[in-house]
Amino acid sequence: MRIAKAGLAALLTLMAGGSAAAQDADGFQSYLREVAVRARAKGVRQDTIDSVLPTLTYNPRVVELDRQQPGSSSTTTVSRFAPYRIRHVDAARINRGRTAYQAQRGRLAAIEQQTGVPESVMVAIWGHETNYGSYTGDFDLPRSLATLAYEGRRRSLFEPEFIATLKMIDRGVPRERLKGSWAGAFGYPQFLPSIYLRLARDGDGDGVANIWSNPADTLASIANYFVDAGWRPGQPWGFAVQVPAGFDRSILTPHSVSPRCPRVFARHSQWRSLAEWQALGVVASDGRRLDPTIQATLIEPDGPGETAYLLTGNYRVILDYNCSNFYALSVGLLADAVAQ
Repeated sequence: MRIAKAGLAALLTLMAGGSAAAQDADGFQSYLREVAVRARAKGVRQDTIDSVLPTLTYNPRVVELDRQQPGSSSTTTVSRFAPYRIRHVDAARINRGRTAYQAQRGRLAAIEQQTGVPESVMVAIWGHETNYGSYTGDFDLPRSLATLAYEGRRRSLFEPEFIATLKMIDRGVPRERLKGSWAGAFGYPQFLPSIYLRLARDGDGDGVANIWSNPADTLASIANYFVDAGWRPGQPWGFAVQVPAGFDRSILTPHSVSPRCPRVFARHSQWRSLAEWQALGVVASDGRRLDPTIQATLIEPDGPGETAYLLTGNYRVILDYNCSNFYALSVGLLADAVAQ
């Protein structure tokens, strides 16, 4: 009897799973018909819609991966930066970055002259995103983005990116190139489709913005992204500092909450000029001297007594690329190491 009951339970579970899968498949096809109307209204050609949408099927794997992403949480636990830094600013990535840096120096110098974005920062983004192009993802972008838009948890993000992917096809991007991460980022710099349409650039004058296999186009596109996000030429992203013992951190608590990435920005102090930081006893670990009027915030990613950093407005530009303190710090430190 127990065996029979167990078998019945398994059968019912299997049937329920099959029923849910069938509902998702039917619902997905219905959604595609709806989004086709909105895509046409935004200028996507009917030929593109007819060639792409009938090929798409629901992908439960990308929904599973999306639901595994951390959401809002009331936890106050803060991870340590040091282990992340060891994994992401390691000797292998630094050495590959230096090799890429030397191989692309002519192009990098020209792009920096045009944009003001440092050569090493462009290389560091490339290295951090895809380890200099060694892995860019193998998910079919139209299928992934359409699935995530249909699922609905973040439709406001994924539906516009799906439509932007169709516009890329309209512009002549071959369908076979439309592969990337499960969440829709692709190419050497891991741009989303809307970012590609807006900011990708031709770096070698061949008339194509090829960020899938062309380092010149990749680096020019990264620099253009940073210019668009407000990079200030001549300023560092930040630098390590020594904080004096007994430093009163309470006087630097921010008075407002950032509407964007509040948990990320909550770890930053109030803004002060470098002259004011020096007066408080916070000085560069390497003794560097910079324009004393530059504004900076303080972050202690591993807590008091460990390495701290002063961060300029250019650090916020790196956060615009990926709103994570650990990411932005690692990009900055990798850029510094690559340029040495």
